[in-house]
Amino acid sequence: MKIEYLDSTITKKAFINAANKLDKNKEIVNELNVFPVPDGDTGTNMSLTMQSAIKHIRNNDSNTIDQIAKSASTGSLMGARGNSGVILSQLLRGFSKGLQGEESIDVSVLAKSFKLASETAYKAVMKPIEGTILTVAREASERAQELVGEEEDVISFLEKVIVAGEDALRRTPDMLDVLKKAGVVDAGGKGLIYILKGALEAISGKQVELSDEEFERKEIQIHESHDDNDEIVFGYCTEFIIKKTDIKANEFRNYISKYGDSMLVVGADEMIKVHIHTNNPGEVLEEALKNGELIDIKIDNMRVQHQNRIISDKDIENENNSKSKESKKYSFIAISMGKGIENVFKDLNVDYIISGGQTMNPSTEDILSAIEKVDGKDVIILPNNSNIILAANQAKDLSDRNIHVLPTKTVPQGISALLIFDEELEVDENIESMNDTIKHVKTGQITYAVRDTIIDDKEIKKDDIMGISDGDIKTVGKDIDLVAIELLKEMVNEDNDIISLFYGDDIDEEQANKLGEKLQNEFEDIEIEIIFGGQPLYYYLISVE
Repeated sequence: MKIEYLDSTITKKAFINAANKLDKNKEIVNELNVFPVPDGDTGTNMSLTMQSAIKHIRNNDSNTIDQIAKSASTGSLMGARGNSGVILSQLLRGFSKGLQGEESIDVSVLAKSFKLASETAYKAVMKPIEGTILTVAREASERAQELVGEEEDVISFLEKVIVAGEDALRRTPDMLDVLKKAGVVDAGGKGLIYILKGALEAISGKQVELSDEEFERKEIQIHESHDDNDEIVFGYCTEFIIKKTDIKANEFRNYISKYGDSMLVVGADEMIKVHIHTNNPGEVLEEALKNGELIDIKIDNMRVQHQNRIISDKDIENENNSKSKESKKYSFIAISMGKGIENVFKDLNVDYIISGGQTMNPSTEDILSAIEKVDGKDVIILPNNSNIILAANQAKDLSDRNIHVLPTKTVPQGISALLIFDEELEVDENIESMNDTIKHVKTGQITYAVRDTIIDDKEIKKDDIMGISDGDIKTVGKDIDLVAIELLKEMVNEDNDIISLFYGDDIDEEQANKLGEKLQNEFEDIEIEIIFGGQPLYYYLISVE
């Protein structure tokens, strides 16, 4: 079968089956995590990002290639999770630019789109690293350029592009030593190959299911829940998308601000996503209709039914809401996982806590929603995870607020940054001092191995206990306490005066205190703090300062 042109119907099927293929193989991608730790989530993050793109495509009732492209771009941008999801959203953003204005797609259009996808993704990453999804995308794109004029059949063209991508993927361990040591290829690149293969299957005639059921998203969402109907000032949670609009998101936000609160108004690619709590949803919708077509309308009566889909538990959510109503100079948003750690952040005056971290990275849209909940003139975001920083920066770029993303890669870094914060200082001074502080925080983690492997000459068996410090596996053993003590011997030096242990939900207080006693005997001149963290997967998070 030879196909020279793709119409909008085939294009939509290609996007949908690309997402299907990735979703069905996401666990294979997850297992390519460099470290054998129980938090591999590259496949999950990429799949959720693709699902957000598909959700927006399904909401696009025009069914033209141009609108399919724009919907894919907007959906992936808002739904991007983790570094891999953010890079994927940029690939889709560039690819969609290549499709805009096209009534049909041939090999030359695909080649142009692949090139724009790669260029857009590279530009979005401050320090592009070869041996990653970026390399796979670039080499596939370069092969696509070579095939223009040589191939007219879209199927044959894509088969050869995928071969080039797979060749690049096989060579990723030669480009990144950490992949070679772990004996794996790049997870993000593997996910991209599944996406390309899924698109090819659809174009080749594979039956694609177009129902909504397959992509019922299991995602973090921000909604209010209330116990007392009398406390609800604005009773209708109203959500919709305005499409084909020229109005700016901030202008429309100003127009509807008089109708309610808890607003999220975000725009991209001639579309605006709106969330508002109001007593007059009809008037809000009429205002929206003046500015474009409405799709994906959803209205819930919060006085009748409880919507318990809040990102944090109820008491945190209530405190967040009350704090967000206070006009203030600074507001803080922190991402964390574990009841105890959330309480620590609350005690340090964090205004809004997004429940997330390892295995549960919040999306760009989740972070944007949190931004809308706080009132500070300057909003400081603490990602507390290296895999969330890109999504936080993407949310910053989409918001019209004064947003500052502090690149905290761990919870201890976030806590130390807050401790040094001085409300009397100007924001630039605070950001500088907080950035300086996090550079001097040593973070350790005690967890278990999920597979057999050899890293840095350390033979690791499944279920072994591992001590990790700032990205390196330092100690391996069978006993949690012994591994923790050996790890701290690697971390502590004469300049340190405090060790903080945050014990997780698999460790009880008595166990933690016994380890604290052992550590006090080992490090007599250093203060030992034992703090309930409640985090999953990690027996202990350790801070050394």
